[in-house]
Amino acid sequence: MRRKVKCAVLMTVILTGSILLSACKSTEAGAEAQQESAEQESTKQTTETVIEAAEPISFEGSAAEASDIYVAPVAGMSDDFIRGVDISSYLAEIESGVVYKDFEGNELDEEGFFRLLAESGVNCVRIRVWNDPYDKDGNSYGGGHNDLNTAISIGQLATKAGLQVLVDFHYSDFWADPSKQKAPKEWAHLFWDEKQQAFYDYTKESMEALLDAGVNVTMVQVGNEINNGLAGETDVTKINTLLGQGSSAIREVSAAKDKEIQIAVHYTNPDSSSLPDYAEGLKTASVDYDVFAVSYYPFWHGTREKLTQQLSTIADTYGKKVMVAETSYVYTNEDGDGNANSISTESTGIVLNYDISVQGQANEVRDVIEAVKQVGDAGIGVFYWEPAWIPVQVYDANKSDAATILAENKKLWEEKGSGWASSFASSYDPKDAGIYYGGSSWDNQAMFDFEGNPLESLKVFKYVFGGTTAELSIVRVENLALESGIGQEIKLPEQIPALLNSNETRDIPVIWNEEQIAAAQEGGAGVYEIEGTAESEGTQYPVVCTLEIKKVNYIKNPGLEEADMSMWQINGKGIDRENDNNKKSGDYSLKFWSPDPVSYTVEQEITGIPEGRYELGAFLQGGDAGSSPVFELYITVNGEIYTAQTGVTSWQNWDNPVITDIVIPVDAKVTVGVKVEAAAGAWGAWDDFYLYEME
Repeated sequence: MRRKVKCAVLMTVILTGSILLSACKSTEAGAEAQQESAEQESTKQTTETVIEAAEPISFEGSAAEASDIYVAPVAGMSDDFIRGVDISSYLAEIESGVVYKDFEGNELDEEGFFRLLAESGVNCVRIRVWNDPYDKDGNSYGGGHNDLNTAISIGQLATKAGLQVLVDFHYSDFWADPSKQKAPKEWAHLFWDEKQQAFYDYTKESMEALLDAGVNVTMVQVGNEINNGLAGETDVTKINTLLGQGSSAIREVSAAKDKEIQIAVHYTNPDSSSLPDYAEGLKTASVDYDVFAVSYYPFWHGTREKLTQQLSTIADTYGKKVMVAETSYVYTNEDGDGNANSISTESTGIVLNYDISVQGQANEVRDVIEAVKQVGDAGIGVFYWEPAWIPVQVYDANKSDAATILAENKKLWEEKGSGWASSFASSYDPKDAGIYYGGSSWDNQAMFDFEGNPLESLKVFKYVFGGTTAELSIVRVENLALESGIGQEIKLPEQIPALLNSNETRDIPVIWNEEQIAAAQEGGAGVYEIEGTAESEGTQYPVVCTLEIKKVNYIKNPGLEEADMSMWQINGKGIDRENDNNKKSGDYSLKFWSPDPVSYTVEQEITGIPEGRYELGAFLQGGDAGSSPVFELYITVNGEIYTAQTGVTSWQNWDNPVITDIVIPVDAKVTVGVKVEAAAGAWGAWDDFYLYEME
């Protein structure tokens, strides 16, 4: 499978030279020049492939189409707005035995697959290119084995279907992203001036090979998510220099081939306020480019409003076109190949703000297209990342053949390069691919199901013109989770939000089980499930409110999380609210330290406490307090003092002093506090104060 385009080009040159030499030996000098010119023209015609491309499909002015999913049209859509998909893994999937189908269930050949994309509204494909994604024995690193030959093959299929092609040069032998930008093996030991030349030569030769192969290249990315580096360089000046070398090569080839090609630079984290700084740096360095592209994944990169604002700032300030080079969303929570999903409901630190369904996936793409369109004329397009990266064989952990299927999948990932990385990549990327190599962690974000059937969301690229005829409807009504305090009246909401198929919410009325509410009211602290029935347009939806009744904490700002500290009276020095690693929970604690002897009190006056018996507690940790320190928790009720003594031992070893059976009458004057007397250099922190009514 390992093929080198450079060698193919060299053989063409050698063959051409042989033809010319033969011609020179058999002609007179006067006719020689004419014959040589003819031979050169003939050679040019035979080495440059001409592909008969289908006419691009126009969707401008389209009416709403019948569909099971709801898609609202996006205002101002035109045929020249780029509606792209990154299809880089396609050939490796085919080589692994994957079969794709059309919407009628018919199996597709390669031409049929790309025709399906075009008929679904796609007008451009994005293809990544790695310099040399193989080990010394020719084994693929995986990830689609996206060398230049692979890009040419995919690009030719796309061109034949009437699609444009965006070439995404990573300038690495494997994945390049914000966490890694490793130089290709061949460039690893080059001097700086040699690397610049190699960067230029590689870009130029690759572009010539692509265009000579008939690929309809209309845009080129110089680097992939280059926030933190490019081709092994992390210095901004060097990164910009390499961008200039790539840009110069592209401009030279496009001029020689009389081909209009836009140059894109690609960053990520559009939610970061520093994003425009990259555009400013490019301007300062006089980098020649046309399009400022970003990755935008809603579960990582904030709101669409922020995306529009950031792209608008760059377009307006620097006069550049802008686009989203990568986006995607989950349509299922299932794992289809035995390699865990990158994004699911089990993922930590993310927000899945669309429904996990085909409808939710379509909503995400539609909304990102609208976010870019709202930039104005400078917003030129959106690409969906890897919609065809599905399981090579469907794995179901609950079936008896699960172990067999997983073993066969691993074999295919290794031999065909259809997983995100093979074990062979460890020689190049030992810290990531060398440990976590395997299949596709993106199969639950594809636009084909695990069996290769296209999802209705694939058609969103044409539906954004005229929309669909599907009516607005409720997808689901979410269950609630609420908290209340002992003795507080339980008031559940009279309306509850319902998620619509447009990803909007609508409040609808709900009736709750009054007997269950009364039982919870009498039951005291605990967790209760209150059943309810929501209704909209004659349809009823069962819902559940999980109600947790807690003890009421009558201390204000008990965990020091609120910036307003006016309720706490601090007397003494060396103690204050701090955000560091001394807290017990949350982000803040009441931290103390002083080079002088430590002496302070912290108090809060409590009002409006109902009559009853109470307990007061807090948490303390620290050290170096001396031989006879005083650490006292106290409460005064109408002048009567209750105290509890405690102490400190070590960092994060929290003691919990508690005072119980505190009798508080009606309209009592209550003050809670702590008192500390300790040696110079004593340190520690208080956190999570509480004053609860005892049951």
